[in-house]
Amino acid sequence: MSLSGSNERSSLGPLALAALGVVYGDIGTSPLYTMKEVFAGAHHPVPITPENVLGILSLVFWSLMIVVTVKYVSFIMRADNKGEGGIMALMALALRPTEDGSRRRNAILFLGLFGAALFYGDGVVTPAISVLSAVEGLEVATPALKAYVIPLTLAVLLLLFMFQKKGTAGIGALFGPVMMLWFATLAVLGVTNIAAAPAVVAALDPFHGLVFLATHPLLGFFSLGAVVLALTGAEALYADMGHFGRRPIQLAWFCMVLPALVLNYFGQGALLLSHPKAIENPFYLLAPSWALYPLVALSTVATVIASQAVISGAFSITQQAIQLGYSPRLEVQHTSDREIGQIYLPGINWSMLLAVVALVLGFGSSTNLAGAYGIAVTGTMLITNVLAVCVTRWLWHWGWWRAILGALPFVLIDTAFFSANIVKLFDGGWFPLVFGLGVFLLLTTWKRGRRLLYLHLEQDAIDLKSFIHSLSLGGTTRVPGTAVFMTPNPDGVPQAMLHSLKHYKVVHERMVMVTVKVLDVPRVPNAQRVTVEALSHNFWRVKVYYGFMDEPDLPQALEWGAEQGLDLDMMDTSFFLGRETLIPSLSSEMVMWREKLFIAMFRNAGSATSFFKLPANRVVELGSQVVL
Repeated sequence: MSLSGSNERSSLGPLALAALGVVYGDIGTSPLYTMKEVFAGAHHPVPITPENVLGILSLVFWSLMIVVTVKYVSFIMRADNKGEGGIMALMALALRPTEDGSRRRNAILFLGLFGAALFYGDGVVTPAISVLSAVEGLEVATPALKAYVIPLTLAVLLLLFMFQKKGTAGIGALFGPVMMLWFATLAVLGVTNIAAAPAVVAALDPFHGLVFLATHPLLGFFSLGAVVLALTGAEALYADMGHFGRRPIQLAWFCMVLPALVLNYFGQGALLLSHPKAIENPFYLLAPSWALYPLVALSTVATVIASQAVISGAFSITQQAIQLGYSPRLEVQHTSDREIGQIYLPGINWSMLLAVVALVLGFGSSTNLAGAYGIAVTGTMLITNVLAVCVTRWLWHWGWWRAILGALPFVLIDTAFFSANIVKLFDGGWFPLVFGLGVFLLLTTWKRGRRLLYLHLEQDAIDLKSFIHSLSLGGTTRVPGTAVFMTPNPDGVPQAMLHSLKHYKVVHERMVMVTVKVLDVPRVPNAQRVTVEALSHNFWRVKVYYGFMDEPDLPQALEWGAEQGLDLDMMDTSFFLGRETLIPSLSSEMVMWREKLFIAMFRNAGSATSFFKLPANRVVELGSQVVL
């Protein structure tokens, strides 16, 4: 046995435990509301009969097996981008074999960005419905507490979002054990109720689900809109792969999560077979009366953990969007000295809190919120299917028939779930769609606006080598020190350099042009971070490479240039940045309202100084006006 293999196996258990606390919080709290929504929801409830209960349980079980176990755990997680997962990483993979400006590339970008936008819609619904459904257990204990459900839910959510600035490092070690207790509780509650009605085990036969759909085709179709609630959080398995790796996530699913979920759903089904009136809240009525208050407390903690994972995911995907150029720079605070992935974005945090509070107050119950939940989830799942086909066809070089036939069963199932949720569009389903469309508009507007701005600056740029040659003819004073100019165009003279020459009438002894490029990989090794090219007359051209999950630190990156002949003394170096003031134009390639939106985003973007960690006392900003 190799030492590395032994170490890998010894770390598998702790990583699987950690994955329980981060990856499986969302799907792990779905039993709180799924069965209740199927049989007592506001949208086409299914009558409680033995045949219907067995049919629904069969649909839930086989949905978990096909969509989660086969699609995500066994297949989609193989499409990793250097170990990272998630829809942005999958989009980057699908884009790799495409050409700039091609229709295929534009279509992949559209799908990937819209899927990411839907993730934000899901991200604000998850904390609202999860915490609300947990606190609603108080109504089961005594109806007198019903008036306190909304205030307590809002208080828990407010504390959750206020805690984000402290980071998850302090309680992260508790997440795994708490969720292990949660899944063990799910299993025990399920087993005790299955023992009272063992006939429910017959639902493992897919025949019951097929008979239910065939006997009640319309009702069966509508019921899928609630059955899919059992799958919410499946995308997190893939999105959080980079934090734990594929094997720990798979181990946690097969050994703990899947058995606990199946036992609990079947336990709720057994309870309904024996006591149909338990549909009032089948999850909490699984427990004896003495365990109700502890179960409410444990459920609330579990839903907070589930919400924490979604909020952290929103922070991560925003950071990726910033790196890939789809979002303006935002304030990013690092909450851990050891874990680079633990970040806090105040703007995203408080925007999500406002949206979550509006959802809780506007919808008022988990039943009403269930209508808003499914569309974002199923929409993201559908987009994942399409991007996976692109990866298998063009990156893995599968044949068309193999790529399409391999994805076809998943596409058909996800399409059925999505279609069943569309009918709830006017009963809350509009919210994640509108929210997602708003985010999508912001992402695409920023990308398009930055492209137009770059083209304008490029048209006005002077060729760098011609500029250096003109300086060599004399007439310009060279002063001691190093000047670093950041520019997106490594072949042109930065606007800030021209303005510096215009105002100060001097050129520094050493002139360094730095271009930052973000690659379609999660991280770039330090050894490949910087390339340095020495030009004539002590001009230098530097390219700095980051992955879409790297944390930019330009002074640190420039230190690697010493190995290639560019040794910088930060105390003798000045950073010159351009600050453009944008002026709208009627002749712009963007419509006026969208142009003004981009200008507003540009004006409120975070500073390059803090984003690239430049020493503030060594930065000079030079302004210019640009007509779009």
